[in-house]
Amino acid sequence: MADEAPKSTLPYPPVHKDKKFVVLSDWDGTITTYDSNDYMTDFLGYGKEKRRGGNKDILSGKVTFRDAFREMLESVSANGHSFEECKQVLKDNITLDPGFRDFFKYCKSQDIPVIIVSSGMEPLIRAVISNLIGDDANDIEIISNHVDLHDDGKWSIKYRHPTSGFGHDKSQAILPYRNLEDPPLLFFFGDGVSDMSAAKHADVLFVKEKDNGENDLATYCTNEGIKHVLFADFSHALPAVQSIVEGKKTPDDWFKLGRTEGSKH
Repeated sequence: MADEAPKSTLPYPPVHKDKKFVVLSDWDGTITTYDSNDYMTDFLGYGKEKRRGGNKDILSGKVTFRDAFREMLESVSANGHSFEECKQVLKDNITLDPGFRDFFKYCKSQDIPVIIVSSGMEPLIRAVISNLIGDDANDIEIISNHVDLHDDGKWSIKYRHPTSGFGHDKSQAILPYRNLEDPPLLFFFGDGVSDMSAAKHADVLFVKEKDNGENDLATYCTNEGIKHVLFADFSHALPAVQSIVEGKKTPDDWFKLGRTEGSKH
């Protein structure tokens, strides 16, 4: 018997029917060059060392992502940083993956929906992505967590799936496509521990490699035997996606290679 889907505190957008391909992607550290929640924790919260310790505990199963992530963000609020201040700090410091604009432009030209599936908070994501790509951001759906603002000025994350150990079980954004009569081929892009719930459900999983060695999703996929393709940035992922969309290569061709051109290892 399949596990019961966690109840969502937030609505989902309708699935895209009659599409041949759909792109779903993590936001932080995948479409951006630095995870915004990590940035807040490293510079406004309890610091990088404790954050990395928490990520390692998630990978080893000692703690859930939900609990470790909440603790990260609580450290930022507890240090007196308001939500509006955090929003501005991220707008000032978070940058876009160098290949994402062209990747998104190609997807629009091919009528391929691009959906952000994030464990972050929608108001922060909207603020940063609008700052980075302007009006084009309106064409990107966001499925994520939200935020609770408190009367004392503090704030906390509002999880989409509070009963799930992931807080936001990203597989729930993917699985509805499996129930379509003619489901599309699903690409998923991710990089870290928040993407573990989605990893095994995509048709083609692209895992971003990091120069800083924080390759947690790649480690998880290798340990779990989940097929994936490593990529350095979206300029290297684009030719791979094009080759599949245009029928020149299959997902299995890329799984055998294990990486796109320009990957680091």
